[in-house]
Amino acid sequence: MERNILSSSPRLVIMELANMISVPMSLNAVVRLKVADAIWQGGSNTPLSAAEILSTCGGGGSDPENLQRILRMLTSYGVFNEHLSKDDSQRRYSLTEVGKTLTTDETGLSYAAYVLQHHQDELMRAWPLVHEAVLDPSSEPFIKANGESAYSYYGKKPMMNDLMQRAMSGVSVPFMKAFLNGYDGFQGVETLVDVGGSAGDCLREIMNKNHNIKTGVNFDLPEVVEKAPNIPGVTHVGGDMFKFIPSGDAIFMKWVLTTWTDNECKEIFKNCYNALPLGGRLIACEPVLPQATDNSHRTRALLEGDIFVMTIYRAKGKHRTNMEYRDLGISAGFTNCKSFYLDDDFFTILEFHK
Repeated sequence: MERNILSSSPRLVIMELANMISVPMSLNAVVRLKVADAIWQGGSNTPLSAAEILSTCGGGGSDPENLQRILRMLTSYGVFNEHLSKDDSQRRYSLTEVGKTLTTDETGLSYAAYVLQHHQDELMRAWPLVHEAVLDPSSEPFIKANGESAYSYYGKKPMMNDLMQRAMSGVSVPFMKAFLNGYDGFQGVETLVDVGGSAGDCLREIMNKNHNIKTGVNFDLPEVVEKAPNIPGVTHVGGDMFKFIPSGDAIFMKWVLTTWTDNECKEIFKNCYNALPLGGRLIACEPVLPQATDNSHRTRALLEGDIFVMTIYRAKGKHRTNMEYRDLGISAGFTNCKSFYLDDDFFTILEFHK
């Protein structure tokens, strides 16, 4: 059930908001302690006490009372279910559907890496400087805190870069499964270009589902594609999307536009337009903001993600509304923009037609 915090006492609301750092930091703690996997145990999801959880995940000598305090707080946010004994003397915890997203699947992925990636020391140093993005948008708070851009920083820190890649995979894999089951816009496409395709995983999945696609072009920076594996039917092409994009019947991109400014997005759209034949289309999967603001989980996740982009990646990079994306596409020459929503997902499918 959606909570409406505005129905509460204003003093309680501001107290909750002021202390809300407890939520992500506690979430970070249970990920580090591997609490979700300890409870899940391959699907049993048997309610466990804090002491039993610590015993399962090898926390000998640890403090079960402090873990229980964390579990109680996260229960109030729907991450865990709390099970009280008949005499109320003992609490046990199982995973809700939200909590299950932190369990490791058969491929080793989960949303746990996404939680950890957001709360690394270097990123945390930027958050007290969010106001600087208002006072001076020429550089993002991450640069002010760490001396260089996040992407440059990641490039020098293999462990940070690996965590970011695992975080992106943990979010992208379930989305791609839903995307391929719910979207049928690849009919008639024989050559598909994936812009920012990294190792080519998304392209391979799309081609496996859509056998009419004979040729895939995985387009990314040269230093990225040189590490990409051989994939049947896929050619890896290195380059700069601000200079050119390889030609194809359709272009696909996922989570590419949000960290660029409006003018930079116009350049990307224009290069996509030039790479497509008449009747070709650009299929972009991006976080898209609702036009009106409400207190739903989806709206909050999108708006919070927007502030994350502003703080960490680009002060003027941003999540956009459908109307803003449509205007950017039209400015590049595209005739219209169609939107497709997958139920309860962070991403929207945007289809631009030439």
